[in-house]
Amino acid sequence: MKTFLRLLTVINVLLVLSVFASCEKSDPKDPEINPFSNGGNERNMIVVISDLHLGADLAYAECKDNLGALEKLLQQIKAAPNVKELVIAGDLFDEWFVPATVNTYQGKDQADFAKRIATANKVVFDALNNIIQDGNILVTYVPGNHDLAFTAANIESVLLGIHQVRDEVLGLGTYSPVDYPKIAIEHGHRYNFFCAPDPFSNQDVAPGTILPPGYFFTRIGALYELQNDLTPGDTLPIVTPNTSGDESQDLLFRYWKTWDMTVSMFPISNKFDEKIILTNVGGFTDDYSINDLVPSQSSPGGLINLFLFNGIQDHWEARQTYCNVAVHSETARAIDSVNSNRETDYMANLQYFMNETSDKRIVVFGHTHEPKIIVDESYDQKKCIYVNSGTWIDHNPGKTTMNFVVITPQGVDPSTNTLVKLYNFEKEVVTIMDENSLRY
Repeated sequence: MKTFLRLLTVINVLLVLSVFASCEKSDPKDPEINPFSNGGNERNMIVVISDLHLGADLAYAECKDNLGALEKLLQQIKAAPNVKELVIAGDLFDEWFVPATVNTYQGKDQADFAKRIATANKVVFDALNNIIQDGNILVTYVPGNHDLAFTAANIESVLLGIHQVRDEVLGLGTYSPVDYPKIAIEHGHRYNFFCAPDPFSNQDVAPGTILPPGYFFTRIGALYELQNDLTPGDTLPIVTPNTSGDESQDLLFRYWKTWDMTVSMFPISNKFDEKIILTNVGGFTDDYSINDLVPSQSSPGGLINLFLFNGIQDHWEARQTYCNVAVHSETARAIDSVNSNRETDYMANLQYFMNETSDKRIVVFGHTHEPKIIVDESYDQKKCIYVNSGTWIDHNPGKTTMNFVVITPQGVDPSTNTLVKLYNFEKEVVTIMDENSLRY
């Protein structure tokens, strides 16, 4: 799904370049803007990175060219005497961005896949393990959607001693660092119809699966990038609203429109009835076609049918409860906004700042690959800060990459604020993109 979001924003490239041309840049060793220095001796700074998308095969992995820079940043973090914690807010591993025709596990299992990822990205895993084993900085991992199905044991097998924060259900987690309960860090995918865990669909064909439709779309998107061919091999049959249908049929038509738009954006050379999507992951064992995923209709205005994810339009309410979503959204809105970064930003505000049961004042999401800071206001008129931690993928059209967030908590002195700063590390030069502060 994120491939679509990146390509959809290509038209903003010139605008973004003009904005960041004025950003402050300096050598990361310059103590005056050293992102990992608080100017004192206290070890209290929290660094957040997300969306590394480390893959098992660099032939198609989204993060390849940036691995060296990521290693250097991690080395700087390890050496920083003021950093208390490094939080990886999801999509550290990438089990989704694998071309549809590729056997993800190569006939083995997820444990072996994790080891292949660690081997392919050795410099990064060595740097992370060095931080963990050094013991001065706590390294915390929170799940994202691309590593949604990764078990804690398989994460631990390649990052021995990493601190994992997970909900009771697989694939989700929200983290408030110790001593800082007003901060919430999560990936942000639990609010997305295409990306939130789905334990209700496909249980007849893949018992126990939680993979949502975004998994299958991403497999198709990865194949599109591998083929690099803009000539579509097929087109989807037109589906029209069911003239005598109920709300469920209307929702299914909305779901078809989302698939129609995304498939058109990422043409592949294969026919849509070809069983090109190899699974053997997440409970699935069969091979599937695009036609297996997209709603169909035998006659115009008639009944709309669906094979994989049959009935998905009817259990979004139950899915949100399963995913521990505090404030539920309507199904129609959720389907219509699957490609909207703004909806993810809005959800941070709705779930935390406008929610009277929440006391969070600073929220960090990843997921959208769109680094930003937004100043919000809570339901009781208190200043709040939302920050998106961006990504480390090689190509992020219209946006920067190599992003990270640094939070410096307030002190006992009432004149001090909690500082939130957003940076990037492109060309291995620290650029401060935005900053804000508050006191709670």
